[in-house]
Amino acid sequence: MARWCYRHRLLVLLLWVVALLGVGAAASVRGADYANVFSLPDTDSKSAYDLMEKAFPKAAGDTDTVVWKVDRGSVRDRSVRDRIEPALAKIGRMEGVGAVAGPYTGARGAAQISRDGTIAYAQITFTERVNAVPKELVQDVVDTARGARGDGLRVELGGQAIARIQQPPAGLSEMVGIGAAAVVLFLAFGSLFAMLLPIAVAVFGVGIGLFSTQLISHVTDVPDIAPLLASLIGLGVGIDYALFIVTRHRRGILRGLDPEESAAVALNTSGRAVLFAGGTVCIALAGMLVTNLRFLDGVVIGTSLTVVMSVLAAVTLLPALLGLLGPRVLSRRQRRRLAAQGPEPERASGLAARWSGLVQRRPRVIAALAVVFMVVLALPVLSLRLGATDQGNDDASTTTRKAYDLLAEGFGPGFNGPLQVVSTRGDTPALVKDIGDTHGVARAVALPPAHGVTVIQVVPTTSPQSEETDRLIDTLRDDVIPRAGATAHVGGVTAVSKDFASVTGDRLPYFVATIIGLGFLLLLIAFRSLVVPLTAAVMNLIAAASSFGALVAIFQWGWGLDLLGLGKEGPIQAFLPIIMLSLLFGLSMDYQVFLVSRMHEEWVHTGDNARAVRVGLAETSRVINSAALIMVCVFLAFVLSGNSGAAMAGVGLAAAVALDAFVLRTALVPAAMHLLGRSNWWLPRWLDRRLPHLAVEPAEEPRKEPAESAGPRGASAVHGFVRDAEGDPVGGAAVTLLSTGGRQLDRVMSLADGSYILSVPAPGTYLVAVTASSYGSRARHVVLGQEPLVYDVELTGDEVDAVN
Repeated sequence: MARWCYRHRLLVLLLWVVALLGVGAAASVRGADYANVFSLPDTDSKSAYDLMEKAFPKAAGDTDTVVWKVDRGSVRDRSVRDRIEPALAKIGRMEGVGAVAGPYTGARGAAQISRDGTIAYAQITFTERVNAVPKELVQDVVDTARGARGDGLRVELGGQAIARIQQPPAGLSEMVGIGAAAVVLFLAFGSLFAMLLPIAVAVFGVGIGLFSTQLISHVTDVPDIAPLLASLIGLGVGIDYALFIVTRHRRGILRGLDPEESAAVALNTSGRAVLFAGGTVCIALAGMLVTNLRFLDGVVIGTSLTVVMSVLAAVTLLPALLGLLGPRVLSRRQRRRLAAQGPEPERASGLAARWSGLVQRRPRVIAALAVVFMVVLALPVLSLRLGATDQGNDDASTTTRKAYDLLAEGFGPGFNGPLQVVSTRGDTPALVKDIGDTHGVARAVALPPAHGVTVIQVVPTTSPQSEETDRLIDTLRDDVIPRAGATAHVGGVTAVSKDFASVTGDRLPYFVATIIGLGFLLLLIAFRSLVVPLTAAVMNLIAAASSFGALVAIFQWGWGLDLLGLGKEGPIQAFLPIIMLSLLFGLSMDYQVFLVSRMHEEWVHTGDNARAVRVGLAETSRVINSAALIMVCVFLAFVLSGNSGAAMAGVGLAAAVALDAFVLRTALVPAAMHLLGRSNWWLPRWLDRRLPHLAVEPAEEPRKEPAESAGPRGASAVHGFVRDAEGDPVGGAAVTLLSTGGRQLDRVMSLADGSYILSVPAPGTYLVAVTASSYGSRARHVVLGQEPLVYDVELTGDEVDAVN
């Protein structure tokens, strides 16, 4: 498939452009129909909601609030009313505004003025739901209301529709993320064309995925946060997957391969790992379905579809783009050096190789330091509290936050999150009195009944996010209502948030067990090992705990919130653990697959665990760290999205990816694999026979014997000297002869003068691997005829050869 896409590159590119434009045009015509649907079966708040929906059907559209405060005097003063009433009347005449309930008219108007008379509010009810209210209309409402300000009169606005126009322009976070990724890619590749390849793949994959999600929103419930999360994860994996393939392709060209052959090899190696990694991400995302929370179904659809399109673009569109560029995927300096000096040797050198050697020499120290660091970061997770953020968590400079604070000042902290006790049977006046006498209740008022249902508005003395409000809900449900002998349920936004957090917490263990189990099974089949997937599962749990610890410290404790401009501290969004763990486990599997697949490839060839871990880390650590840095940039850019949930997910995932790549995959995983030794690759024979074969690496093609090896086959030898860079002999070096399939045929130790001799069973192609403490390793394929072969080896301290 890679060769076909490479050779038919213009056709493939045209098909992708047509697909993007076609799906985009269809999505633009139909528009979006996102809906935030919470389904919490068998919860008290859901019972309350169902009763209210039957008794009070269709309470119009979105309701927002205008709040004003005077510095002196009263809001009842004629000078204040002369400024506010005309503005409210003008808003009420706007097309799309259904009603305006102010404090100066109606039977309940007086209740909308604070006791000290300095703060009042009016409720504006639109004719449409929040997502359908035109932003132009909302902006007109804001401008009209704020036009009444001045002379000691403050006017602020709150509500979901108002919050929408505060958000930055759509696509800002995506553009910032792409820009940051472009800088990292250019520094990694040193080539403008190579930098553009991963970005182009990500744009096509994410674009088609988001447009498709927008179309799907018309046939199923998709929350408005789904496209944000889909673009967040899609950009990250799309750029990363293309980065892995392009890196392998560039390496192949530098080693002397024809560009078409190099592209085919890259897709047959890194491309296989991309398919496998994309599958693990989708499986981890699908794990959210076991929670049976309808709110997350649309998130699964949007993010999974975007990941699938990103993978498809990486394995089809990318080879076509590689065909268009040819050797220009290398920088000019690399092309000149290749033309002047010929192909580069197959080796890893520099910082990656030196770090790999250090991990091999000091595995216990590095593992201990990494574990201590991750445990310290994970400690805050012990105080994790799930809940829901509201406009009280907005930045202090926003009008929604100012309106929230004014309402809390004038009517009490609990006014922004009233509870609704929905009663169908019992003595309502007695129930209202008992609720009003309950500790933690500021006010309880029964509304006129309808269809046998009475709603009691309960205003707590504490804010919606406080733990005291949660305890008040439990008190009403467990003590007050049963003691009054009434049939009633506690609902409202605050109660729904509490129930949602409880349901999420109860189902989280099943969700974690599901995605860990599926990930374990996939890695077991891919790498034919019990220890590798077990190690991956433990590392994933460590990464999750540490990233949530960082999330608690920032968003719940408030460390650095002002610096990041993320508003006020509060509980962690209840839905975030499930969404974040899905993405984290999927991305962690990506890095595990790319790291261990290279180690496994070396293990199959040499049977030397120390060498396999060292080579795998030396060759993949740089690209994994570059990929992680790109993801961190993309995720952090979503702080600019204006959506608190997306910002929280972005910061949490950025921390998780950074810890996973820079600490776990670069230090703890290889150190643990060095300590475990050959047991890394242990698998019982009975299980090996029963497992299906799913190879991440391509099957090894048999090498053709050279012409001179034909004829009678007899024993021969390889001999020579092992020396260092200064020419001094290296004694005690392990020199191993292996078949091209990885079977060890002979192994000797070099003598004091550095000499060695290996016995060769017959003419043919073999691998000679040389390792010594304090030195890098060397491995070369050698071709033997009927005569012994002289092969001298030079070892250096900062190079690690790779076997291909």
